[in-house]
Amino acid sequence: MIERIAMPEGTIGFSVQGEVERSDYTDVLVPALHEEVEKGEGLRQLYVIDRLERMEPAALWEDARTGFDLGIRRHTDWRRTAIVTDQEWLASAARLFAWMAPGELKIYPLAELEEAKFWVAGG
Repeated sequence: MIERIAMPEGTIGFSVQGEVERSDYTDVLVPALHEEVEKGEGLRQLYVIDRLERMEPAALWEDARTGFDLGIRRHTDWRRTAIVTDQEWLASAARLFAWMAPGELKIYPLAELEEAKFWVAGG
Protein backbone atom coordinates (compact mmCIF):
# COMPACT_ATOMS: atom_id res chain seq x y z
CA MET A 1 0.00 0.00 0.00
CA ILE A 2 1.18 3.50 -0.83
CA GLU A 3 -0.24 6.48 1.05
CA ARG A 4 0.56 10.18 1.11
CA ILE A 5 2.14 11.52 4.28
CA ALA A 6 2.40 15.03 5.74
CA MET A 7 5.41 16.90 4.41
CA PRO A 8 6.86 20.43 4.43
CA GLU A 9 5.53 22.82 1.81
CA GLY A 10 7.01 22.29 -1.65
CA THR A 11 7.65 18.59 -1.05
CA ILE A 12 5.70 15.38 -1.42
CA GLY A 13 5.94 12.22 0.65
CA PHE A 14 4.68 8.67 0.61
CA SER A 15 4.51 5.77 3.03
CA VAL A 16 5.04 2.32 1.50
CA GLN A 17 4.01 -0.72 3.51
CA GLY A 18 3.08 -4.33 2.94
CA GLU A 19 2.00 -5.28 -0.56
CA VAL A 20 2.16 -2.73 -3.36
CA GLU A 21 -0.40 -3.10 -6.12
CA ARG A 22 -0.85 -1.46 -9.50
CA SER A 23 -3.65 0.70 -8.14
CA ASP A 24 -1.23 2.21 -5.61
CA TYR A 25 0.63 3.67 -8.57
CA THR A 26 -2.32 4.60 -10.78
CA ASP A 27 -4.54 6.00 -8.01
CA VAL A 28 -2.05 7.49 -5.52
CA LEU A 29 1.57 7.86 -6.59
CA VAL A 30 1.49 8.82 -10.27
CA PRO A 31 -1.28 11.46 -10.06
CA ALA A 32 0.43 13.10 -7.08
CA LEU A 33 3.82 13.16 -8.82
CA HIS A 34 2.34 14.64 -12.00
CA GLU A 35 0.51 17.27 -9.97
CA GLU A 36 3.74 18.23 -8.22
CA VAL A 37 5.74 18.37 -11.46
CA GLU A 38 3.09 20.57 -13.11
CA LYS A 39 3.60 23.18 -10.39
CA GLY A 40 6.96 23.89 -12.02
CA GLU A 41 8.91 24.15 -8.78
CA GLY A 42 10.85 20.92 -9.07
CA LEU A 43 10.15 17.52 -7.60
CA ARG A 44 11.25 17.04 -3.99
CA GLN A 45 10.02 13.69 -2.76
CA LEU A 46 10.38 11.32 0.16
CA TYR A 47 9.49 7.64 0.49
CA VAL A 48 9.17 6.02 3.90
CA ILE A 49 9.42 2.28 3.39
CA ASP A 50 8.76 0.65 6.71
CA ARG A 51 8.22 -2.85 5.42
CA LEU A 52 7.87 -3.74 1.76
CA GLU A 53 6.67 -7.31 1.57
CA ARG A 54 5.70 -7.73 -2.07
CA MET A 55 5.12 -5.84 -5.30
CA GLU A 56 2.66 -7.41 -7.69
CA PRO A 57 3.98 -7.68 -11.28
CA ALA A 58 1.57 -5.02 -12.53
CA ALA A 59 2.96 -2.62 -9.89
CA LEU A 60 6.49 -3.29 -11.14
CA TRP A 61 5.31 -2.45 -14.65
CA GLU A 62 3.77 0.82 -13.43
CA ASP A 63 7.02 1.60 -11.62
CA ALA A 64 8.95 1.17 -14.86
CA ARG A 65 6.44 3.29 -16.81
CA THR A 66 6.57 6.01 -14.18
CA GLY A 67 10.37 5.94 -14.25
CA PHE A 68 10.35 6.44 -18.00
CA ASP A 69 7.59 9.04 -18.04
CA LEU A 70 8.82 11.20 -15.17
CA GLY A 71 12.39 10.02 -14.65
CA ILE A 72 13.55 10.25 -18.24
CA ARG A 73 11.17 12.64 -19.99
CA ARG A 74 11.03 15.08 -17.07
CA HIS A 75 14.44 14.41 -15.46
CA THR A 76 15.26 18.12 -15.18
CA ASP A 77 12.26 18.56 -12.86
CA TRP A 78 13.73 16.25 -10.21
CA ARG A 79 15.53 17.99 -7.37
CA ARG A 80 15.83 15.67 -4.36
CA THR A 81 14.61 12.23 -3.41
CA ALA A 82 14.99 10.63 0.02
CA ILE A 83 14.36 6.98 0.75
CA VAL A 84 13.82 6.31 4.44
CA THR A 85 14.03 2.64 5.40
CA ASP A 86 15.60 0.15 7.75
CA GLN A 87 15.33 -2.64 5.18
CA GLU A 88 19.00 -3.07 4.36
CA TRP A 89 18.40 -4.94 1.09
CA LEU A 90 16.33 -2.01 -0.15
CA ALA A 91 18.84 0.62 1.00
CA SER A 92 21.65 -1.34 -0.69
CA ALA A 93 19.70 -1.61 -3.95
CA ALA A 94 18.94 2.14 -3.86
CA ARG A 95 22.63 2.93 -3.36
CA LEU A 96 23.58 0.60 -6.20
CA PHE A 97 21.25 2.30 -8.68
CA ALA A 98 21.51 5.86 -7.33
CA TRP A 99 23.62 6.94 -10.30
CA MET A 100 20.57 6.38 -12.55
CA ALA A 101 18.25 8.54 -10.45
CA PRO A 102 17.64 12.08 -11.67
CA GLY A 103 18.46 14.81 -9.17
CA GLU A 104 20.00 14.10 -5.78
CA LEU A 105 19.21 10.89 -3.89
CA LYS A 106 19.90 10.09 -0.24
CA ILE A 107 19.02 7.06 1.87
CA TYR A 108 18.18 7.49 5.55
CA PRO A 109 17.30 5.07 8.37
CA LEU A 110 13.80 5.36 9.84
CA ALA A 111 15.20 7.04 12.96
CA GLU A 112 16.28 10.00 10.78
CA LEU A 113 12.90 10.69 9.15
CA GLU A 114 12.76 14.32 10.27
CA GLU A 115 16.29 14.96 8.98
CA ALA A 116 15.28 13.41 5.63
CA LYS A 117 12.23 15.69 5.41
CA PHE A 118 14.44 18.71 6.15
CA TRP A 119 16.94 17.69 3.47
CA VAL A 120 14.26 17.07 0.83
CA ALA A 121 12.80 20.52 1.54
CA GLY A 122 16.16 22.08 0.73
CA GLY A 123 17.78 22.28 4.14
